[in-house]
Amino acid sequence: MNKEQFKGKWNQIKGDFKQKYGKVTEDEYKESEGDLDKLAGKIQEKYGKTKEEIKEEISNW
Repeated sequence: MNKEQFKGKWNQIKGDFKQKYGKVTEDEYKESEGDLDKLAGKIQEKYGKTKEEIKEEISNW
């Protein structure tokens, strides 16, 4: 996978994330970017799911 393909895939994942977890703000997303635990914590706070559920969903993307 080249750099442009990776960017395109990453943009698709971000779009899916924003559709599914729209309550997480752009600032919260940027704050937790690169740290799955922080991102899972933000989603858990907004949606009431367990961190394990969230991590599994994210890793399946």
